[in-house]
Amino acid sequence: MRKFTFWLFNCVFLALMSCNPTATDQVDTEAEQRKKDSLERIREAEEKEKARARTAEDILLDKELTYDEHTLEDEYAYEDTTRYFQFDKIKDHLAQVENFQREQIRYAVIQNRQNKNREAPLVENFVRNDYKRVSDTLGTERYQSAPLYPTENSEKPTIYGRDGWLVGLESSDTLDMVKIRGISFDGTWFIPKRYLKTIGDTMDIRFISMVDVTNQNICTVEKVAQYEWKIRSMNPATTGQHKPPHAMETPTGLFVVQEQKPKMYYHGDGTTTIEGFAPHASRFTNGAYIHGVPVNNPKGSIIEYSWSLGTTPRSHMCVRNASSHAKFVYEQSKPMESLVIVLD
Repeated sequence: MRKFTFWLFNCVFLALMSCNPTATDQVDTEAEQRKKDSLERIREAEEKEKARARTAEDILLDKELTYDEHTLEDEYAYEDTTRYFQFDKIKDHLAQVENFQREQIRYAVIQNRQNKNREAPLVENFVRNDYKRVSDTLGTERYQSAPLYPTENSEKPTIYGRDGWLVGLESSDTLDMVKIRGISFDGTWFIPKRYLKTIGDTMDIRFISMVDVTNQNICTVEKVAQYEWKIRSMNPATTGQHKPPHAMETPTGLFVVQEQKPKMYYHGDGTTTIEGFAPHASRFTNGAYIHGVPVNNPKGSIIEYSWSLGTTPRSHMCVRNASSHAKFVYEQSKPMESLVIVLD
């Protein structure tokens, strides 16, 4: 009887042990769960970091010049003041470029050089500027621009979209009226299709010219890796002046390089007579080009440098450079793949 009782006890004990994990098994299970939870938190953190909008602090910007003529220091004396390159602002703009390129966007550029795609209709509230030309209340002229209609009411345009502005397409470009989201500007708008040139589903922006209208300088930057850019040149420049009725200031903002000319011939003010040419010209908005030193003779030779570079605004909206630097920009900037960013 005792043997039977002992045997029965062992059977019950073994049965209970088979139904309940040991303390060691429980510890192992809990450890495995903690490991899974930890990996999940790491994955969520990585996804959050990946989706985070980049800022200037995320941009690596180092100096590695590939054009080293007429080079300015980071800070330099000008008359009785100090001028400098606004690298903080430049990094802000580079963060913007990095951010919009991470999105799924179909890119396009607004185009209406010399009203080739039709004169834009009058905006709802227009003014006449110092040049006696129609503009919107934000200062963008009707001439060479495109009408932007609010999404809630497409009866009449509210503002003008400047030639050279970059946008993202939010509706099919087979429609007569296309919905766009501004990249160079704020908001979502409708625009007639004829004012858009579609670029494609991706933009691999590698080269940007940064023009500073306050300090009258220009630097170029090149992307070498994600969030990593190199400064390729640092030069004096002369931008446009506000001087009606002919000379206009260089507009600030983000623009696409649209076309290039080895020689950009220009007319005398108020005439149709060709007065001269500017070499190595890259157009980014309206009639604004980055170009070399103007030659006031249609058959003259290229001039390398001018005393006026880096002094005060005196151009007709364009950005004057040393001619060899304009050639450097010309060779590095691919139309529809490169940007000009004008900051103040």
